[in-house]
Amino acid sequence: MRDEPGADPRELRLRERLESIRARSEKSTSWRPSTQYLGRLVNRAGYVPVRTRLTREDLMFLADARDEVMMFTELAVRLIDLHRPQDAGGITSDPTSPIRRCRSCMWRWPCPTFRAIEENLHT
Repeated sequence: MRDEPGADPRELRLRERLESIRARSEKSTSWRPSTQYLGRLVNRAGYVPVRTRLTREDLMFLADARDEVMMFTELAVRLIDLHRPQDAGGITSDPTSPIRRCRSCMWRWPCPTFRAIEENLHT
């Protein structure tokens, strides 16, 4: 897609930024297995005194992780605001369940954008 003639430079920049975030995330170490153990070490002040070895990739990831998570949550909220259902009008055989379409892309509800967000955030 990057080699397409006439590709939008803004799209290319966004894709490169997202790929950079993904690459840093994949290279960093997950703290998920350590969180149960670390959770038991919280002191009276509410902190966990931790001594650990961090790789360069871990530090690069942690440096921007908070800001990037906030950026992605803002993006998801804005997309959800844009891709909301609306009554499609028209005649339906079941008046209690009218046909709905996305107010932004006009696909049947739930639209592909909303489904993609929902699938990726489903835990």
